[in-house]
Amino acid sequence: MVTDRDTSPGRTPELLVLLCSTAAALTAVAQPFVLGRTLDLLLRHGDAGHWLALSAALLVLELLLDSLTALLTGYCNAGWTAFVRTRAYAGLLRAVPERARPYPPGDVGTRITLNATDAGGTPAARAALAVSLVTPVGALVALALVDVWVAACVLTGLPALALVLRAFARDTGASVAAYQRVQARIAALLLETLGGAATIAAAGTAARERARVLAPLPELSALGGRMWALHGRALARGQVLVPLLAVAATAVGGLRLAAGSLSVGGLLAACRYAQLAAGIGAAATPLGALVRGRRARERTRVLENLPVLPYGTRSLPVDGPGDLELRGVRVVRDGRTVLSADGVRVPGGSTVAVVGRSGAGKSVLTAVAGRLVDPDEGQVLLDGIPLDELTREALRTEVAYAFERPVLGGGTVAEAVAAGPRPLTPGQVRDAVGAAGADTFVRRLPLGYDTALPTAPLSGGEYQRLGLARAFAHAGRLLVMDDATSSLDTATEYAVDTALRGAVRPGTRLIVAHRPSAAARADLVVWLEDGRVRAVAPHHELWRRATYRAVFGAEEAAPQRESPSVKARP
Repeated sequence: MVTDRDTSPGRTPELLVLLCSTAAALTAVAQPFVLGRTLDLLLRHGDAGHWLALSAALLVLELLLDSLTALLTGYCNAGWTAFVRTRAYAGLLRAVPERARPYPPGDVGTRITLNATDAGGTPAARAALAVSLVTPVGALVALALVDVWVAACVLTGLPALALVLRAFARDTGASVAAYQRVQARIAALLLETLGGAATIAAAGTAARERARVLAPLPELSALGGRMWALHGRALARGQVLVPLLAVAATAVGGLRLAAGSLSVGGLLAACRYAQLAAGIGAAATPLGALVRGRRARERTRVLENLPVLPYGTRSLPVDGPGDLELRGVRVVRDGRTVLSADGVRVPGGSTVAVVGRSGAGKSVLTAVAGRLVDPDEGQVLLDGIPLDELTREALRTEVAYAFERPVLGGGTVAEAVAAGPRPLTPGQVRDAVGAAGADTFVRRLPLGYDTALPTAPLSGGEYQRLGLARAFAHAGRLLVMDDATSSLDTATEYAVDTALRGAVRPGTRLIVAHRPSAAARADLVVWLEDGRVRAVAPHHELWRRATYRAVFGAEEAAPQRESPSVKARP
């Protein structure tokens, strides 16, 4: 689990940006005074050598500090973006899969990329905003030292600039949040369309899909236009107020010069300080970045805070057979019971087929059986220990999964198969690949087991067999196969089943089956119907019932008098 202490860049990068940019701002504030003093000395034919050198030094120093600020800002943004992105990604991976499903891949991708980048810029934007206020305040203080009447003139116009910034921050926040939501919606639609590119091309519906993906574009354009309008309005108002204040300050300074209360150099300094003090309007840019970053951070934090499965402190009994029991299990989704199972016992070491029509609850049962999700009611026990009382290591070491569409990640074929809770030798990897019927095609790959998986020319069935190989390699006392052989032909499925019984570590098997042959090879069948366990019995006993045969499409279910229902075995 990733924690703030593990990866957070801390406040140091932000403080470095703040200190460096503050130094640059103070250097800029000092320049008018030094330049004014230099001018006065030159007009009086005095020795201005030291002041002239100091003025040049301040100018060079400001340039160096600005460059260093830009470098530190990039460093700060990169560090915080990596932190935000890592946190969001880690939160997504450790979340309960069921709770992450409402967020489509395109939306997740937007949160982890664009939103993480905006959020990563928040600390530097916060420092920039603080410094954008340091310069006007410092200039106003320096102006008061030069001439208090010019300072009073400038001070009267600052509240108007503050109101402009306040309205900008208020209106921008809502627009940015809406823009980011629509942006994520378009990304989700686009990724969904790309995933079905072959289907779209075959159906000739490209124009329809293009219209569907781009449907939110007018709304995005309107929101983007509104954000630019708000930003432009704030800058425009600032650009109007700043010259007015500068002209007023110049006029007052001119009168003070005519009265002999202000020198020429003092007038130059006063005019420059008036411009710097009125520059509070420049805070609109870092303020906009700060608002945008905070809204983006809210979106990435959603992924960080996805519900996780809490783990216990217990371990499984040594050499347990893998007895599986569901007691009073009930899973509810959107107010509807999608699984109800009570008194279902699977003897350790047996192979159990889970059958039922589409939507009967097969995947929910397999998810609950291996604790990918906790039931809303009841308990699931493995060798007498409730799954939610086990440590993470104890659970994931002894419960393995194989899925219809496995995600094997990067690396080589061998590395993908070996990835899991326990270390494997090259020999164990090859044995598992052979048990999954994949050794032949793996050896035909350009570099065999050392072929990079992302570039390997694999079919869907071959990829699925590599997923089986990884599950076989890490099989514990319970192996759950959720449609893991759906892309295999009957002969290959039979070969895999044979290997599963002899070449894979002995244990309990829970297999989602769609073919009667697969159910027939199992020791027991868990028959689901509308989320409820209708029966637990051997396949040959259930096959006598027309409604059971109809699950496989063997024949139409006709109204008839059936034998007494088969109860779940104790």
